[in-house]
Amino acid sequence: MAFFLILLIVLGGMAWIRFAPSDPADWHVDPQVTADQDLAAGVRRRIPAGPNKFERLHAIILETPRTEILAGTQDDGQVTYVTRSKWMGFPDYTTVRDSEDVLALWARSRFGQSDLGVNRARVEDWLQRLEADEG
Repeated sequence: MAFFLILLIVLGGMAWIRFAPSDPADWHVDPQVTADQDLAAGVRRRIPAGPNKFERLHAIILETPRTEILAGTQDDGQVTYVTRSKWMGFPDYTTVRDSEDVLALWARSRFGQSDLGVNRARVEDWLQRLEADEG
């Protein structure tokens, strides 16, 4: 009986992680990136803006598996994306803001105090692909 109770609790926790609602009011916020930062549960980056750069980055981000738009549009100048991990469905949120001369990116995890570098690796990959696209 105790085994089934523990199993039910574990499965319930896994379901909560995968299906917990993402409130745009909590996650679609100004990234306020003043400098590049590597954080325990995320990363902040600033890159120079340029012609169509936001549009190209947007396309690269949406090519990422298990990634979708949570809120915002390119026309608004700010989009927040949610990317879920493959097995457990952990949500990570990335907000990109176009501020005239700078694109600000803030990627962060929702659960836990560390993302084990996942957000940093994802953002660095996006920026490398963007740079290669410009090349």
